[in-house]
Amino acid sequence: MSAKHQYINRELSWLEFNHRVMEQAACKDNPLLERLKFLAITGSNLDEFFMVRVGGLKILSKTNSPRTDISGLNVEEELSMIRERVQRLYRGQADCLLNSLEPELQANNIFRLTKDTLSESQNEYLKLIFKEQIESVIAPISVHREQEFPLLVGAGVCLCVRVKNDPQHRIGPDSLAKEGLDRFTVIPLGRTLPRFIFLPAETGVNYVLLEDVVTLFLADIFGNQEILDWTTFRITRNADISTTEDVADDLLLELKEMLAKRNVSDCVRLEIAEDVDPATLNFLKDVLSVSDNDVYAIHGPLNLARYFSLATLQGFHNLKAIPWPSQQSPDFINGTDIFEIIAESDCLLLHPYQSYDPVVEYVRTAATDPQVIAIKQTLYRTAEESEIISALVLAAENGKHVTAIVELKARFDELQNMQGAKLLEQAGVDVIYGVEGLKTHAKLCIVVRREERGIQRYVHFATGNYNESTASVYSDISYFTNNQQLGNDAVHFFNAITGLSVPQQIQFLSAAPINLREKLTELINAEAQNAAKGGTGAIEAKMNSLVDQKIIDALYAASQAGVKIKLNIRGICCLKPGVKGLSENIQVVSIIDRFLEHARVFLFENGGNQRLFISSADWMNRNLDRRVELMVPIIDPVCKKRLTAMLRSCFQDNIKSRYLDAEGNYHPNSSANQKPYRMQETLYKEACDTFSAVTNPKATVFKARRS
Repeated sequence: MSAKHQYINRELSWLEFNHRVMEQAACKDNPLLERLKFLAITGSNLDEFFMVRVGGLKILSKTNSPRTDISGLNVEEELSMIRERVQRLYRGQADCLLNSLEPELQANNIFRLTKDTLSESQNEYLKLIFKEQIESVIAPISVHREQEFPLLVGAGVCLCVRVKNDPQHRIGPDSLAKEGLDRFTVIPLGRTLPRFIFLPAETGVNYVLLEDVVTLFLADIFGNQEILDWTTFRITRNADISTTEDVADDLLLELKEMLAKRNVSDCVRLEIAEDVDPATLNFLKDVLSVSDNDVYAIHGPLNLARYFSLATLQGFHNLKAIPWPSQQSPDFINGTDIFEIIAESDCLLLHPYQSYDPVVEYVRTAATDPQVIAIKQTLYRTAEESEIISALVLAAENGKHVTAIVELKARFDELQNMQGAKLLEQAGVDVIYGVEGLKTHAKLCIVVRREERGIQRYVHFATGNYNESTASVYSDISYFTNNQQLGNDAVHFFNAITGLSVPQQIQFLSAAPINLREKLTELINAEAQNAAKGGTGAIEAKMNSLVDQKIIDALYAASQAGVKIKLNIRGICCLKPGVKGLSENIQVVSIIDRFLEHARVFLFENGGNQRLFISSADWMNRNLDRRVELMVPIIDPVCKKRLTAMLRSCFQDNIKSRYLDAEGNYHPNSSANQKPYRMQETLYKEACDTFSAVTNPKATVFKARRS
C-alpha cells in the first residue's frame, strides 16, 4: 500500500480541523456570540497557519526541495492542495458571516452599518470621530512603482487608493508622477485603532468597520485629487524564521533580531477585496512580489480574528454561552496547608472545570514557606501579568534557591518570555534559557522542603502551560504528588536540563528526546503481543496531534494484531482509521467545544493491570525528537480512576465529537438511538456536583420502615 493510501497529509488534516471549528460557528445550537467567537478563531488559526506552515513550505519551494511529506506529496503538490482547501474555507467563512451571523445579529439589534445605510446624523457623527480620533493616527504613504514599497507589518488591514495622475496636484519630483501612470497610496489602518466604530443608539448596537469609516472621508485626505478606486488588503508575512544558538546572551540577541526579521520577511499571502480593480491588484502583486497563487480574493470583511472584540460585547447575555465558572477542588477547600494536603495523598485537577487557583497557590505558598529551600520550574508560555512569575520573584527575594527554565523559543511568545526572564534574573532567580537545539516543553514545578521527616520533594506535573489566562479556556490536567520516586526522577530530569547532561537515574518518568519514543513504542508493542497471544489488547489515548510515522506504524501493527485502539485527537491526524487489513481496529474522534481540548492522556490495558500516563507531548516528530518533554505515570488509584473516566468520556460524546473516516473526512458522531452526551458539559456538571457534595452536604433523613 502506497504512502498516499496509508497516511493523511498533515497540512490538509490541519485545515480539516479549522473546518470543524467553522462548523461550530455555523451551528445554531450554539449561542449567537459564541458562534461569532468560533468564526474569529478560524481567522486567527488561518493566520498562524500561513505564517508558520505555509511560510515553511514557501522556503522549501524556493530551494526546490525534493522533500515529500508523510503522505507522499511533494512541496508544490502540498501548496496547490492547500490553496484549493483554503479557498473553500474562505467561502465558508464569508457565507457564515454574511448570510447567517450578520442577519441573526441584526434580528437581535446588532447592526453593521455601511455608507448606504447610514443616516445623515450618523454620517456627521462618524466625520467627527474621523477628525478627532482616526485622521491623526493613520499615515497615508504615496507609492510609485519605482519606489521601494513601504514596510507594512503583517496581519493588519490596509487601504490601497489609486489616484489619477494630475500634475496640478502632485508634490515632489517629476519622477514620482510620470505621464500616464496612476499614483497609489497605501493607508495602514494601525493596530491601535479599534476594528469597530460604535455609534450612539437608543437600543441595541450600531457599528461601522474602521476601513469603511476611512473610505467615507477619503476626500478629506486627498483633497481635489481624483480618486479612481480603492480597496482593502492585508498581507501575511513568513514567521517561520529560526535561530542559530550558541550561548544564552547570543540567543537573546539573535531572538531580538529574529523578531525584527518577521516584520520584513516575505509576503506569503495577500488577502484582498474581491471587487478590486485589476490595475490596483497588479500593482500590489508587483510591489509585494507575490504570484497569483498567493492572492486570495475575499468576499466580505478582512481580518476575521478581530471579531473577538465584537463577540465579547457588554450585555446581550442571552446571546452568550451560560458561564461555566471553574469549581474549587474538594482537596483544596479545607484551609489546610497545601503541602500537608499533597503529602496526605496525590491530587488530580481537571482544568478548567476545576480551578487553577491551587497551582498558583502552590507556587505562592512555596515563596513564603520558611521550610521551602528550593523551587525548580519550567516556563513555556506564561500569562501577560503572570502570578507564577510574581511568586517566583517573591521566592527569590525571600532567599529561596529558585531555578527557572524559560523557553525563549516559544513561537509568538518570544518577546513576552524574554521580558519575564529578565524580571526573574533581576530578582536573583537562576534562569536557564532552555537547551540548545531543543525546545523545553515539559511542564513541572518542584518544591523542595526541609521537614522533620527529612528533605521532601513536592512536584506539580501538568499537560498545559503555567498560564492562568489560558487555564480558564484550555482543557488540561494538573497532578500534585509527594511520591518520592517521582520526585527523585523529577529532580534528576530537571538537573539534567540545567546541567546539559543525560539523566542516568530516571526510573518512572519518560522524557523526550531521551526515551519517550522508545517507551511509547514499547507500550504499544506490548499490547500487540498480548493480543497476538489471545489476550486483551487495548489502547485509549487523547492528544492534540498524531503525525509521527513510526508511532502510526506501531499503531497499525497493533491494530492488525487485534488491539482495540480509540484515539481522541483534537487537531492533526495523519493516521487513517478503519482501513481493512491496516487499521480496522482503530477509531479516531475529534471534539471541538467551548474549551480547547489540550490534555494528553494515554491508557494501556497491559493485560488487565492498566498503565495510565499524562504528558506534555503530542505524538509528533517535533515532540519526540526535537523537544524536551515528559510522560508521567499516574500511580494513585483514586486519581487513576478519575482520569480514566475523563478519558473514556471523550468516546461517549455524540454532540460535539466528529469521527474520522479512512478518506480523511469527519462526520457527526451521533445516532438516533443514543442518549445525548456532551463530554465537556458532563465534566463541568461533575465538577459542580463534587464541589457541592462537600460544601453543602444534604442532611441525612431517617424514614420509618412500614410493614
